[in-house]
Amino acid sequence: MRRNALNLRSINNVQPRVWVTGAGGLIGHHLVLAAGKFAPQLHIIPLTHGDLDLTDFAAVEKKFHADRPHWVVHCAALSRAADCQADPAAARRLNVAAAAHLAALAAESGFIFFSSDLVFDGRKGGYVESDPPNPLNLYGETKAAAEEIILRNPRHLVLRAGLNSGATLSGRRSFNEEMANIWRAGGSVKLFSDEFRCPLPAAVTARAVWELARPGRAGLYHLAGSERLSRVEIGRVVAARHPELEARIEVCSRREYAGPPRPADVSLNCGKVQALLSFPLPAFSAVAEL
Repeated sequence: MRRNALNLRSINNVQPRVWVTGAGGLIGHHLVLAAGKFAPQLHIIPLTHGDLDLTDFAAVEKKFHADRPHWVVHCAALSRAADCQADPAAARRLNVAAAAHLAALAAESGFIFFSSDLVFDGRKGGYVESDPPNPLNLYGETKAAAEEIILRNPRHLVLRAGLNSGATLSGRRSFNEEMANIWRAGGSVKLFSDEFRCPLPAAVTARAVWELARPGRAGLYHLAGSERLSRVEIGRVVAARHPELEARIEVCSRREYAGPPRPADVSLNCGKVQALLSFPLPAFSAVAEL
């Protein structure tokens, strides 16, 4: 079997079943798309909110026992910081309680949980896995709380993901789509010169996940692009990929932002995960497709 294929075996040679939650979102959608190429031996069961409300624990248990997935890749979350601040109870129920419930159901199975670079306060950048979380907003708090619960199981794996780009089913879920839509409508995008991330196309994230999801692979990993960029620099990369649009960028500071607190630099050191992958994590400015 080739190196980038998921090497799972189940009794009676049954094709391994994998739940992908949040399949209507950016990363979940790309995981489903990439599975045919990088994990063709799997039976993928994509789950959107319309398919299954993960906060309806009785319904989740019923479906879990019916499907009996060998692996769960949990991408679903209330992921916008402003939405979390507006409804803290909903954020904690989906981002923490539902994640913990799924992990408990999959206690003897493979489980991958998507966390975020926003568990860090952004004071130093270049974060490694051993750096202690110190989130500045509720979204980061929920992700850090869920991490702690999930990592209690030595079988399970947590990925702290950087900012992801790519196409979504709705055409408006990813940051690059939001920028392009504003430019297409004739508007300009305000971007921070003093906030830094390590962006990565979701298609690359998906390929990495299917390489990492294998028996014996567990623990905490950072997964992001190899290039530290400001929001302004990220916007310029997106603009370069849309020469058909009149891309207008207004440079500003995160200190001008009126919403939830924003960390200055949550760039990630991905050396630990890079050692396990068959391909180099790319620089965002070098990728042909976002």
